[in-house]
Amino acid sequence: MAVLDKNDVNKVVLAYSGGLDTSVILKWLQDTYDCDVVTFTADLGQGEEVEPARTKAEMMGIKDIFIDDLREEFVREYVFPMYRANALYEGVYHLGTSIARPLIAKRQIEIAKEVGADAVAHGATGKGNDQVRFELGYYALKPDIKVIAPWREWDLNSRTKLIEYAQKHQILIPKDKEGEPPYSTDANLLHISYEGKALEDPWVGPEESMFTRSVSPENVPDEPTVMEIEFDRGDPVAIDGVRLSPAALLTKLNEMGGANGIGRIDIVENRFVGMKSRGVYEPPGGTILLPARRAVESLTLDKGALHLKDEIMPRYAELVYNGFWFSPEREMLQASIDNSQKRVSGTVRLKLYKGNVIVEGRKSPNSLYDEDTVTFEADTVYDQRDAEGFIKLNALRLRLAGKAGR
Repeated sequence: MAVLDKNDVNKVVLAYSGGLDTSVILKWLQDTYDCDVVTFTADLGQGEEVEPARTKAEMMGIKDIFIDDLREEFVREYVFPMYRANALYEGVYHLGTSIARPLIAKRQIEIAKEVGADAVAHGATGKGNDQVRFELGYYALKPDIKVIAPWREWDLNSRTKLIEYAQKHQILIPKDKEGEPPYSTDANLLHISYEGKALEDPWVGPEESMFTRSVSPENVPDEPTVMEIEFDRGDPVAIDGVRLSPAALLTKLNEMGGANGIGRIDIVENRFVGMKSRGVYEPPGGTILLPARRAVESLTLDKGALHLKDEIMPRYAELVYNGFWFSPEREMLQASIDNSQKRVSGTVRLKLYKGNVIVEGRKSPNSLYDEDTVTFEADTVYDQRDAEGFIKLNALRLRLAGKAGR
């Protein structure tokens, strides 16, 4: 990607975390484009103070600084709609990073319009998915926006060079618990991810000191935690009878799940850009929510609707993973999924125990489960002789194929 003519860029809105990468980018933008830089830091529940980002930006001469608490919007408008689809990428990944990017991109564009910026910038590398997710969002919401992607422009093409640049310009370099540069992480209220360092070898297991949101299943209490989650039209609304806001509810589930060793996922996934990548994730609350949701759906959804949802889920998850949140096809699928959730209300009882989420009971005022029909005792509502014709009709094509010698 060619560097934009610096004369074409007067003001840029940078998605700024205050970490090493985006702090280096901030300085690089100032030096390379000689333009006004506006920083935007989103509080998505990453579990750390966001105000230090303001201090760092001010120290680097930034005047326009936006720090927005987006936790409720993130869970209500992005996480919950995604979970209505029971979405898991490649059957495992909870899409914690993927689902946050559209909201960051949306707010970044809103700020660009507000301050009259003609460009936006992000800290995603040229090897990953996030560059695609951010930029698809930018272009969907403001087709004429200029995009600066430093990792595709500069020659700081390694963590080592990045650290050398930071040292040269006296930019603070964060350290991990061992005093080393940290794993590459992304955190929000849904999850935290870990990549890089020893994890680049898929045979090497993660160190216990790396995990921040869960206790090792080997060290959790011997007594299980029994809890109830109430759902209304597909979304969780209460825990143990206490109604909570979306962000507060997911926070509570994270705490309960983490304390019971729930939500550690170690996968090799297929990136949109074509390569395989190893990542370790901690989504404790989401790991509780999905089986609970499916338990309510098992009572309330018709067989055909339930199976169709399961068929379209991989496509929906792939759209979210690849960054097509604002695409018409994702919106079409969402409308269908949301329509299926109109009667998905009820309560699920769960046991959390040593890394496991065990469904122990489910009930719903909209249940399609009929005990009189399924009982193994004598009944008057089901004539078992009807099954004979049902079986013969379904066997007809198989019998015809058998007679034809196929």
